[in-house]
Amino acid sequence: GGDSAGGTLSAVNAILARDAGLSLALQLLFYPGCAAHQDTPSHATYARGLVLEEPAITWFFGHYVTTRAQREDWRFAPLHADDVEGVAPAWIGLAECDPLVDEGVDYADKLRAAGVPVDLEIYRGVTHEFIKMGRAIPEALQAHADAAAALRRAFGLE
Repeated sequence: GGDSAGGTLSAVNAILARDAGLSLALQLLFYPGCAAHQDTPSHATYARGLVLEEPAITWFFGHYVTTRAQREDWRFAPLHADDVEGVAPAWIGLAECDPLVDEGVDYADKLRAAGVPVDLEIYRGVTHEFIKMGRAIPEALQAHADAAAALRRAFGLE
């Protein structure tokens, strides 16, 4: 599992694990980047003034991928994978006030459409990176508890 770009890498690795015949218990994704472009309504709504702003996303993308082909590759943008059937079940925690929220919902929808069990939680009123703010906001503590419960279920400990 992972958050932000770590969530993206975790989603990609869940697909690669499936392709390699490896069975994963769960993909645990906090506000993953899933799309190749910043063209969703949440990208427009939350482009400025919060933790993750559009100029920073453009900067990150520009330092991670250098060609259009790389940007369109599903290993950069797992929402664009042709096939997600048979990947590990997913727990996805999203921040309501985050440019990435719409693509996280879209990825959850893609997984569900492929028959993958998905538990999607959208934490209201919080921004990107909120899970690192457990000492300041109760939603972060709730997200930690929800993710831990998902892991316990995935490992048969509940």
